[in-house]
Amino acid sequence: MINLTIKIVKFPEDFTAIKAIRISVFQEEQGVDSALEFDGNDEISDHLIAYLNGEAVGTTRIRYLDDKTAKIERLAVLSTARGKGIGKKIMENALLVIANKNIPEVVIHAQEYVKDLYKKLDFLEEGERFEEASIIHVTMRKKFSQSK
Repeated sequence: MINLTIKIVKFPEDFTAIKAIRISVFQEEQGVDSALEFDGNDEISDHLIAYLNGEAVGTTRIRYLDDKTAKIERLAVLSTARGKGIGKKIMENALLVIANKNIPEVVIHAQEYVKDLYKKLDFLEEGERFEEASIIHVTMRKKFSQSK
């Protein structure tokens, strides 16, 4: 049994852990340029960190595009912690945060090779594949049913 905790964290207090995870996954593993990875939007986003046995191993951010649409970005799990469902748990928590703010729609730019994770969370593909940071992506969208 793994001891997994996912928390909404504050910027900039917890940004050291977020930055370390993103540098490891996006810059070191995938070769993404630092200027693309750290784009100035962290200050205006909500951040989540996953802790496995007390160690920060995963993160994502939620950026609010307007009062109707949120974008989940920068989902990253350290290679040593993959295969345990942590990415899915982070996404489920991010979706709860968004739903609790009554934002009806979520968009993501999914890397092609992980789009099945998002499909399991009821995201639908839209549009053509595109290149972002030299990696093939697809836009995916999820709408929450309005039960008011």
